[in-house]
Amino acid sequence: MKLKYIAIALLLAVVGTACSEDTMDHINQDKANPAAEIVSGKFVIPGAIMNTAFNTISGNYAWYISSFTEQEFGTGNNQLRNAELRNTGEIASSTCFNNEWNDTYLTMHSLWEVMQKCKEGGLNEGETDLLGMAQVLMAIDLGILTDLHGDIPYSEALTGLNNLQPKIDTQESIYNAIFKLLDDAIDNLGKSSGNVGTSDILFAGDNDQWIGLAYALKARYKLHTYFRNRNVLPEVIEAANAAIEAGFDGAELDVFDGVTKDNPWAAYFWSRYYTGSSKTVADLMEERDDPRLEVYNVDFFGEDLCAEPGDAVAAGLTYACNGPAWLDNGAVPIHVFSKSELYFILAEAKARLGQDASADMATAIEASFEDFYVADPGYTSFESSLAGEYIATLPVTLKEIMVQKYLAQVRDEQIETYNDIRRCMALGEEHIKLNNPHNTSSTGNAWPLRLPYGNSDVISNPNVRDAFGTGNAAGMYIFTENVWWAGGSR
Repeated sequence: MKLKYIAIALLLAVVGTACSEDTMDHINQDKANPAAEIVSGKFVIPGAIMNTAFNTISGNYAWYISSFTEQEFGTGNNQLRNAELRNTGEIASSTCFNNEWNDTYLTMHSLWEVMQKCKEGGLNEGETDLLGMAQVLMAIDLGILTDLHGDIPYSEALTGLNNLQPKIDTQESIYNAIFKLLDDAIDNLGKSSGNVGTSDILFAGDNDQWIGLAYALKARYKLHTYFRNRNVLPEVIEAANAAIEAGFDGAELDVFDGVTKDNPWAAYFWSRYYTGSSKTVADLMEERDDPRLEVYNVDFFGEDLCAEPGDAVAAGLTYACNGPAWLDNGAVPIHVFSKSELYFILAEAKARLGQDASADMATAIEASFEDFYVADPGYTSFESSLAGEYIATLPVTLKEIMVQKYLAQVRDEQIETYNDIRRCMALGEEHIKLNNPHNTSSTGNAWPLRLPYGNSDVISNPNVRDAFGTGNAAGMYIFTENVWWAGGSR
């Protein structure tokens, strides 16, 4: 009899244990954050678009670079002051751009997962438009990382825990990967399965615009390689024309209202007041009687201070420097790729080939005028006729094309200006004279030719740590070594 009760007790214990384990299995499931493998890729795309535009293109990278290109002035007696005064120790530190480094790699990992889901047997198999969008965004993020840092981990870097110490790939190989991503994206987007819908917060599911963006990016990255390949310009023009034929009219993220959702530039300005107008830009505009100057150089604080690059006193001030009007407008869209850049690319390529670039230069400047007007609707003087009158006063030369591109990109495209300046330096050209006296120091060049790697990889990945360096030499290569497309070896 005792054996019977013992058997029943044991059975109840087993059942109880099983129920307990089953309950714990359910408890340990995060219903609010389901596993990545069961989430459709179309729900990942909105975040990837936002992160690419908000964090990678218009975040800390651009704020620092705006000081390096002298399109804006670093002030506020803190981070951007140190950039303005070319504090080499801070600029070369692996912690300086660590957040942007991590954010961009996280975005690329998410995009890589989307691309895996679009393969045969995957959750999003056959959704070629989704795949194409992921490939375009991957090309943008990968392009920015390699343009700013040079050789970086890529081919082994996006598989998560499967490889925590990926190798560093050469910039040349990464550029080949970018071109393949874009070509594949154009092909996939052309098949158009139409499953993304409202998840596309950039083009609202318009595949033609995505195709146009892919071609525009191809033109940009082809032009970057001009120092390495002097025969690339016809390919640049071909890709740019293909973007126009696809109906591409620029890519802007227009999701901000200035009340509950601010664009990153205004949010940064309102929270820290670390950036303002630069006299390098103001002087170029004044020389040309450029009406955009009243939008670029606004006296916010009653001091009427448009700072000279490198001015230590102005760099230490808060609530003093003039600034572009758009810094006070949180509703302004931010560029992923502007219409003006596309036409400036065409104009430059044609000018270098001795072709007529006047129409493309005019279209680029007109787009910039419209862009400045959108940035501050309070300035009603920006009519199309005003742009035409201004354009009529300008010479159509390579130098003027590059100056006008520089002026147009003060809005929020400093990263591409940084690429242009370095690219032209490699060619022995100085279209934009940089005036910051701190660009050189007693020890040599203090103007960064690239940006340092992120600290997370410097401390955890020996491949990155070896490239970054140790001791007093750590990170200092950024002042001496060009990236590959600008003639460097890494």
